Amino acid sequence: MKPKFTLSKSKVLEQYNKINNFADIISYSSKTNPLVTKVLEKNTTSMFSIHLINELKNVEDKSKVLFLAQAWNEKLIEELYESGVRWFVVDNESDLNIIQNWIEKQEYNKKINLFLRLRLRENTLRTEKYFVFGMKSQVINQKIKEIDSNNNLRSKINHLGIHFHRKTQNVAEWNYIYEIKNMIENEVLEKISMINIGGGLPSNYANTNEKVIDSIMKKILELKKFINDKDVKLMIEPGRFIAAPAGKLHTTIISINENNITINASVYNSDMDALIVPVKLLVEEELSKDDTKSKPYVIKGITPCSLDLFRYKVYLDNPQEGDTLTFINAGAYNFSTDFCDLEKIETEVIE
Repeated sequence: MKPKFTLSKSKVLEQYNKINNFADIISYSSKTNPLVTKVLEKNTTSMFSIHLINELKNVEDKSKVLFLAQAWNEKLIEELYESGVRWFVVDNESDLNIIQNWIEKQEYNKKINLFLRLRLRENTLRTEKYFVFGMKSQVINQKIKEIDSNNNLRSKINHLGIHFHRKTQNVAEWNYIYEIKNMIENEVLEKISMINIGGGLPSNYANTNEKVIDSIMKKILELKKFINDKDVKLMIEPGRFIAAPAGKLHTTIISINENNITINASVYNSDMDALIVPVKLLVEEELSKDDTKSKPYVIKGITPCSLDLFRYKVYLDNPQEGDTLTFINAGAYNFSTDFCDLEKIETEVIE
């Protein structure tokens, strides 16, 4: 049997409903899993965060798109507007100047919603692994005031807001009220109508702690109340939180050598998250290490790469060749590569 993904519609909607009351607007991060986009568009009022024009095909109603710009031009802005996109996030001063020039040339009936992306201070090691997105707080404060004082420009912007985003699977840095108070001037808070805190909501994996989610949600609610009291709405962009629990990866054991299990899939065509983030998928059949029936096994992929490793240690009860191993919380970032000419694993959408 070939490996396959399943994606549960009911679980997608369950996860969406869990977070729906924590923000004024939900914008699902479509890059996480575009099949989830289709489920949400049909069954909810969700918006959809899109990064590249290629992704627009996944959303029928383009007025629901929040487009996060990067290295664009006026021709692309015009194409996006003509397709129906009205919500934009700009990441840097160059991109901001381009859309400002485009806006000022438009008729008064052409209006958009505009967010300026704020660069957050992240308490991470300087590994040179991550690019830092966004503009410094001084620039954000200055630009918001300049836009607000330009009548021609401001009259063509419905919602003016600020956007920021923590790295994926973030479980620690959620003190947003403190950061907003220290980075955004009170005068600027009075001139905006929305704050978008991006995504970064974690899901549950073998090497993460699910217990932190309650404290994160509490802090988001505190932030919502804080900015709502200032007549500012809260937008949030969950991706992993909605998509991951809805997906499962079904594989078959093709070989067992001592405590090493090889399955008929690879992280390179199913779980690139294991290399990039890295997070390790839970196994539906795994037991506690304290269970008397359990023994530790390595689960590796089918390629000759030593990084092709699903789990370094998982406790199982006497697995056999031909048995199914099912990985849970597998619905996020399950994109594939063509390494070793691997086939793309198909997804079955189930109720």
